[in-house]
Amino acid sequence: MDGRRPRQRGGFSPYELTDETPVYVISVAAQLSGLHPQTLRQYDRLGLVSPDRTAGRGRRYSARDIELLRQVQQLSQDEGINLAGIKRIIELENQVAALQSRVAELEAALDGAAAAMRQREAAVHASYRRDLVPYQEVQQTSALVVWRPKRQQQSSD
Repeated sequence: MDGRRPRQRGGFSPYELTDETPVYVISVAAQLSGLHPQTLRQYDRLGLVSPDRTAGRGRRYSARDIELLRQVQQLSQDEGINLAGIKRIIELENQVAALQSRVAELEAALDGAAAAMRQREAAVHASYRRDLVPYQEVQQTSALVVWRPKRQQQSSD
């Protein structure tokens, strides 16, 4: 699964619309993004925005694709960034998003491992014997004890 299509089993309904649902034909996407349809085709060829395809190979754009088209237009026209630079920016943003997702997964795994460790530690502490032991206060003194081994006495026979 490419992460862009609605799941039918165990997920949401195939009829539910999300930001990832490809619903707009190229003419509508062009109108919503303020770009010419030929520009959208060029962006698709360059890999800047890759809409889903129908069985007949027609392009279908999602709301996320429209937002990406607007971002490309803003970077190109307002910031003066060339298309190769925009493509690199998009790739890096996608990489950052993937890494942030992975960090979140690892943090969740770490939290789970820490919770399991705390449970095991609590189980070990619960297994300790709880016998009463009399308390004896230890007195501190300044006495010095010298130990000397006994010498063997020689017998005089």
